[in-house]
Amino acid sequence: MANKALLFTPALTHEKSLKTLVENRTIFSLDHCELNIFETYQKSDLVPLKFNDLVVTSMLRGKKVMHLFEDPSFEYLPGETVIVPSNAEMKIDFPEASKENPTQCIALAIDNQIITNTLDFLNEKYPKEGKSNLWKLDHENYFFYNNVELAGTINKLIKECMGNSLTKDVLADLTLQELIIRIIQTQTTKRFENERFIDSNSPITPAIEYIKSNIRETINLKDLSDKACMSTTSFYRYFKRELGMSPIEYILNEKIKYAKKLLSNPNIQVNEVSYATGFEDCNYFIRLFKKYEGVTPKQYQLMNYNG
Repeated sequence: MANKALLFTPALTHEKSLKTLVENRTIFSLDHCELNIFETYQKSDLVPLKFNDLVVTSMLRGKKVMHLFEDPSFEYLPGETVIVPSNAEMKIDFPEASKENPTQCIALAIDNQIITNTLDFLNEKYPKEGKSNLWKLDHENYFFYNNVELAGTINKLIKECMGNSLTKDVLADLTLQELIIRIIQTQTTKRFENERFIDSNSPITPAIEYIKSNIRETINLKDLSDKACMSTTSFYRYFKRELGMSPIEYILNEKIKYAKKLLSNPNIQVNEVSYATGFEDCNYFIRLFKKYEGVTPKQYQLMNYNG
């Protein structure tokens, strides 16, 4: 199970104030975005939902099953985000919703102009390598787990939208720009996690491939910058801008991911996993694993053994 950062959960609507038990909607409107909080209190199937603007949705409580485009349906849980283009219809099942176990989800509709302005600014001020390699939202890569940075940005937006500050529209606009950047970075990271993904236009692709091929070894920044044919300073800045995390953070993420794969074997020892992922100090590996996953390697192994 991947680590997912959960969002702030607003209080549920008082029962007497509910207008409906299926997708009860509370709206907070700002100049360039609209925060919708949806709550459902009974089982329902194929409930339609569509917005005129691009919408960023994130689950807060409970479980939905999403039907989007022509793709297979998928479970949608807290700690996960889905972005949906304007005028695209979602159909949603609520297989477990009840008064005791309601679903709660946000849908943040974003004015297209602020998206366009943000992308234009990024492409002008921080151009990527290659003429056709632009900052853009990837509508095919629409479902992902929240990392800490993305969750923090969405939480800031929820707070601003629900607040009463005189400057909330200005602060929300700045946070919307941050959100667009975080989403693009998260999508880029997810594409690099796909073993088949090769972007010949990106100078960090050789470095990513080197990390994946040498995950058992100690990897330093000089090795990676050499693979990218960049200075260490330029490589560090470029990598963090593209993925929203430093090269070292990415390496640790990959090592933890590989450790989790090894721990699916119930017979492997934790010290063997530590060594196989390039950690000579087993105690350090255990502390790091718990920081990332919330449980020790042994606890994770026991939780994920299905034998």
